[in-house]
Amino acid sequence: MPNAAMLVIGDEILSGRTRDANTHYLAGELTKIGIALREVRVVPDEEEAIVAALNALRAAHDTVFTSGGIGPTHDDITADCVAAAFGVPIDVRDDARALLQTHYDRSGTELNAARLRMARIPEGAALIENPVSAAPGFALGNVYVLAGVPAVFQAMVATVLPTLTGGPPLLSQSLRIERGEGDIAGPLGELATEFPELSIGSYPFQQDGVYGAHVVVRGTNKAQVDGAMVRLARLFGT
Repeated sequence: MPNAAMLVIGDEILSGRTRDANTHYLAGELTKIGIALREVRVVPDEEEAIVAALNALRAAHDTVFTSGGIGPTHDDITADCVAAAFGVPIDVRDDARALLQTHYDRSGTELNAARLRMARIPEGAALIENPVSAAPGFALGNVYVLAGVPAVFQAMVATVLPTLTGGPPLLSQSLRIERGEGDIAGPLGELATEFPELSIGSYPFQQDGVYGAHVVVRGTNKAQVDGAMVRLARLFGT
């Protein structure tokens, strides 16, 4: 199955000031098209950290998505960091500038120097449409650079996903078992050995004095997932 990683950029995420909604959204959308999100890193607005993480992720995964740091303020340095990671120059690009100019002309707002920062694109990158606020993201190599604002991020993801090659969609089924994890760990281990191509996870709960776990079986082969669920039900008499 093709795989992907995500790099979330921003001091506001690490400080707890802003809740990261983009990782959850991207994971769900990638699952639908058969791409496994295998790794997520969160880094501050620091060039060294961004460049190092980006280079590590793009070398280890088929596709990398970044979120955040492409706005108009001084701490929006993602575009510069991507250019540094790829070793290419960056400057204001005419097509990106035209998109912003049209957008701000319509709203009667000046395209000042701060807003023009959002038209700085690394050499060789392809623009990613932003139907919400015009300022584009961009793709360079296997890296897709997207906005951090959730509504804009989601719109950009919708633009990018049809261009990617996925695999079979990941299927998922779950079973509620009212026993402690210590009681079910052994049988679940045996089941995982019996179905090595599936992912079998246990997620404990406590509800109204009842202890138990939701066991989730995931995989791309429906017959295997169904078979594992039948075995699971027999193991625990449900």
